[in-house]
This record gives sequence, structure tokens and C-alpha cells, in this order.
Amino acid sequence: MAAPEKLSGIVTSFLDVVHDRLITDTRGAVADYIPQLAEADPNLFGIALCGLNGHVYESGDTDVDFTVQSASKPFVYSLALDDRGLDAVHARVGAEPSGEAFNSVKLEAGTGRPPNPMVNAGAIVTTSLVRGESSEERFARILARLSAFAGRDLSVDEAVFDSERESGDRNRALAYLMHSAGSLAAPVTETLDTYFRQCSVLVTARDLAVMGATLSNGGVNPVTNERVTSAETCQHVMTIMATCGMYDYAGEWLLRAGLPAKSGVAGGLVASSPGEFGLGLFSPRLDASGASVRGVVAAQRLATRFGLHVLHRPLTLSAAEVTAANDELAAGLGAEQDAAATQILQQNADDLAVWRLRGYIDFDGAERLLLNLDAWLDARPADRDSPAVIVLDLTEVTQLQSVAMWMLAALASWCRERGMRVIASDPLGRSLGVAGLSQTADFDGAMRDAAATAGVGQEDEETP
Repeated sequence: MAAPEKLSGIVTSFLDVVHDRLITDTRGAVADYIPQLAEADPNLFGIALCGLNGHVYESGDTDVDFTVQSASKPFVYSLALDDRGLDAVHARVGAEPSGEAFNSVKLEAGTGRPPNPMVNAGAIVTTSLVRGESSEERFARILARLSAFAGRDLSVDEAVFDSERESGDRNRALAYLMHSAGSLAAPVTETLDTYFRQCSVLVTARDLAVMGATLSNGGVNPVTNERVTSAETCQHVMTIMATCGMYDYAGEWLLRAGLPAKSGVAGGLVASSPGEFGLGLFSPRLDASGASVRGVVAAQRLATRFGLHVLHRPLTLSAAEVTAANDELAAGLGAEQDAAATQILQQNADDLAVWRLRGYIDFDGAERLLLNLDAWLDARPADRDSPAVIVLDLTEVTQLQSVAMWMLAALASWCRERGMRVIASDPLGRSLGVAGLSQTADFDGAMRDAAATAGVGQEDEETP
């Protein structure tokens, strides 16, 4: 993995590794049952990840527009839930995995309900439940909801919309069947036009990452800081995504990736790691279930490498906290520090950064540390000859998630390559597996070590 220029580039570098390893995977085929989709470049591939502070990491073709297709379903479902409520929505559409393809003709016996909001039949009903005095008003509200999730104004690909309408006979058959059964109460033609237009909204992999992060962030868009929906609605949406979002591959997807996700036949895939980040992927070649081949493999590799399965976490967590301790240290924090060490710390404020990590440290906590250290290094006077010393206090960390362990180890390696020193205090002795990383059992020991390092640097400068 190439060394990034900034600490925050560590995440991008790993995305680049995943991207480069999968770029030669040419399995699958571009969707052609909607004629306009068959014109997509099959070689395009983009991976984007958006953290809960709004920072987006990107690799490959993340700025290429494509139509959102079925990846729109979770977000329109959120709007229907907000408009009608959970009980009213699920009086018309079920919440059970279908175990069948996205366009299967399968309705619940006795009620005519489609299985869930993620298959085409269920999504058509969900679209019909969005409030609006006309189809134009209903779609305007859908487009506004998708745009709010993405954090920018989105638009429709009219050519794909026309192609959807011309080739949508199966969806028409589903809609008329549900209308006759009573689960679809709205006019069929108007509902389908709205649904086809919804699927034809243009997005990028970056947009999908932000949309997934908004779900992960309890309904607040981390880029715009605007609330799009409630945390409760996000919980409902991600539950359905986890169990039904990948159609007849949903069970194996949850087993191998363990993340709420939704695919689209234009090659997009959105996934959410609750409380951590959103993931957006794009590659047009599809597998038999209609999901992006590269997108599925990339998401699974990221989830496996970083231990992201939603059931992997402990049941009781203390919130992550990442704070700079320099001001506290200057005030004399640490009973074991002697006056000389305190003086050295104060005299070397430009060379020493001390950060305390508390609680359960996951991707979000580790990312905050990287971004804060980037800011500290950027603000450090350019004429400093002494190498920076960074102390990481882990004494109050209850658990380090796998992705956080990897990010802290990458941080230590990045600093070592630039002549900086990283000292970690951890009474549990959780090794980050990095040669050259100093570790002590307690915080005061780490501070004495840092003070000695700073003192040596100071003595060298004063020696004639």
C-alpha cells in the first residue's frame, strides 16, 4: 500500500488496494433488459466511503453518473414511513425476505401484499404511499428526499426513464396484479411513471456513500449536517436492507458482509455500517442476483478485513471519545509527572501531541483521531527541526474494533516513516503489531517517555 501524504489518506490508500485488486475481475454482464443500461461502460469501477464527520474517501470512478435504480428503494421507503407510519406502510407491504429474484411475481396469500419494500412489487407499493396531490408532487417529494440523503440536488436521466417505461411490462403486470388484489390502491399508470422516474435519478458512488452514511448517522446528513429523517426511521430502513436488500442473495450477503445494503441493476450498491460510515460502490457488471460483482466482493472484503459485521459488536458499548489532552497536561495532569517533565512538555508544545481515547473505538473514533492529527500537523510551525512525538492514551478504551486497530497501526507506521515517534499507553497491552511503536502500561509512563524524548531533542539543540 503506497504511503499517503496525509494521515487521513490511510483510508483512501486501503480503498485503492481493494480497487486495484478487483479491477481485473470481469465476471458478470451489464444489464440489458432495460436497453439504455446496456450502453454502460463495463470497465467502470468506483469505491467511496463517507465517515460520520462528512469526510469522503474515494478510489476509482466515483464521480461517474449512473441511474440509482433499485438502490433508491430504501430511501423512498423512509419517506413512506415518515408520511404514513410503520403500521400503515406494512399493512400494504410485508417485511419478510422473499428468497426470490427482485422482479418475482410473489404476493402474500389472502392479502395480496408483496413480500417486502426492496423487491420491485413492494417498492411500487411503497412509492404509491408517498403523499402528494398529484404524481408530479409525489415525485418532487421523492427527488427532494433522495437529494437530501445525497447532500446535493439530483436530476433524472430522461433517456433511461423513457427506456424504463418502454421495457417495463413485467412491472406493469405486477402493478395490475396488486391493484386487483387491493394492496396497490393508487392508479397503476401514475404510480409506475413515478416509480420509473425514481429509478432513473442520477447518482454517483460518492452520492451513495453519503446516502449510506446518513442512514448510519441516524438520519443526519454528515456532509450538510441537515436532518433528513428520524433515527427510528433509519433503524427500520436498515433492518429491511439487512434482511431483504440483496434479494435472493440476502442471507449469504448478511452472513459474509453483515451490513445493511441495497443493490441496483445499473451497478450501484449502497451499504451502511451503523454509527460508523456509509459505503457507495459502482461497477456495471452484474451477478445472477442483479448486484454488482465487483461491488459485492469489495464490500465483503472491507467488512471482513475490518470486522464490520453488525453482529460482531458487543451488546453494551460505551461511546467513543477522542480528545486532545495537551491543555490538561499543561495544567499538571498526571500525579507521577515531576516538575522537570512538566516544564519540558510545556516548552515543546509544538512537538508533542497527546490524545486520549475512551470507550469503544471503531472506524468513526479512529477516523476522528487521524483528521485531528492531520490538523495538528498542518498547524505545526514549518521551521521545526525536532520530530513530532504523539502520545495515544488507551487506558480508558473498552474495546478496539478491528478497523480501529488497523488504522492506529497504520498511523504509527506513517509517523515512523517520517521520523516521528508514537507512544501508546495501554494497561491491557493490546499490541498494534507495528515495529517501532512504543507501548507502556500506563499513561504516566508514556508521558515520562515522551518527556524524555522531547528533553533529548531540546538538549541536542542547546549543545554548542
